[in-house]
Amino acid sequence: MSWSVTDDIFVSASLASYLDRKLLVLTGDGRKLLGKLRSFDQYANIVLEGASERVTVGDLYSDIPLGLYIIRGENVVLIGELDLDKEELPLRMIRVSAPEIERAQKAEREAADLKGTMRKRMEFLDID
Repeated sequence: MSWSVTDDIFVSASLASYLDRKLLVLTGDGRKLLGKLRSFDQYANIVLEGASERVTVGDLYSDIPLGLYIIRGENVVLIGELDLDKEELPLRMIRVSAPEIERAQKAEREAADLKGTMRKRMEFLDID
């Protein structure tokens, strides 16, 4: 994909309205990053101040602090402004510490691995 002058103007004009506002950025690998937009360029590379990564596992979540964070434009899938006056998560969500969410992620990965292992072991029972 090639950029044109029109694309540069569109990106610059659309991101300029978000400067100094708290944003949620969804990346191509599925990460959810929150922070205040401090800078950007014509390629949608962005700089977030006070950034954190929101990690969710089931009904648990944690905001892991990252500090000043640069995101390459090609990794940005979605940018949205957060309303600071509203709670952005459902009431059922429970905030936990970073170590707790890491343990939950590990347990979730192990459960998925076990499920895959069991499926492979059961393939010999192909009943079709």
